[in-house]
Amino acid sequence: MDAYALERMVQGTRMAQDLAVVVGASGGIGSELHRALSRSGGFHEVIGLGRASDPPLDLLDEGSVEACAAWLKARGGAIRTILDATGALCVEGTRPEKSLRELDPAAMARSFAINTIGPAMLMKHFLPLLPRTDRSVFATLSARVGSIGDNRLGGWYAYRSSKAALNQLVHTASIELARRNPDAICVALHPGTVRTDLSEGFVKSGLEVQPPELAARRLVAVVDMLTPEQSGGFYDHLGKSIPW
Repeated sequence: MDAYALERMVQGTRMAQDLAVVVGASGGIGSELHRALSRSGGFHEVIGLGRASDPPLDLLDEGSVEACAAWLKARGGAIRTILDATGALCVEGTRPEKSLRELDPAAMARSFAINTIGPAMLMKHFLPLLPRTDRSVFATLSARVGSIGDNRLGGWYAYRSSKAALNQLVHTASIELARRNPDAICVALHPGTVRTDLSEGFVKSGLEVQPPELAARRLVAVVDMLTPEQSGGFYDHLGKSIPW
């Protein structure tokens, strides 16, 4: 068998074992990400996790995150892609703040729990599942409004700051991940403005509002083209870098 044929056989074996995981797979973007990855044909299986999955994953319960990680590890196979599609703009009926006087500590804590601490627990328990060799990707959905350098309008204090904190966590985790596997990638992605329950009532004129299926296809395309040199970065749905 020549070297080319051997490499093709090895690649085929890897693909037969490769898995992808979507967290928040029942949401507007998450369900379409699951569908897009499944249609790509690049994985043996695409596993969707969330509060209604079996086993269930509750982002606010570290025990359930840890249990899901253990379940995935026990299944075997190489987890090459993990997409975190969780997040919330409005928390418990509150709306994004327009001024400092509207800040509510309980609402802020809840926003950080969902948008920052939950994804941090995913990184804690799921990043060790990525193989120690070859390319793999962990991507979490951030938001352009989490960019400090791009903030020109103000407001939205809790959501902005929770996503900015998430971006810092991603960048920091990417440094640790690179020590374990230099070919692994950990990034934050901005999906653009997507027609979902999260964006309902907050879409401004002049913005491109994407249907979830288009946003998912674009995000998967970005994930596919990322290189290890881009690990720790913050990119939009077209692959363009966003300032911190």
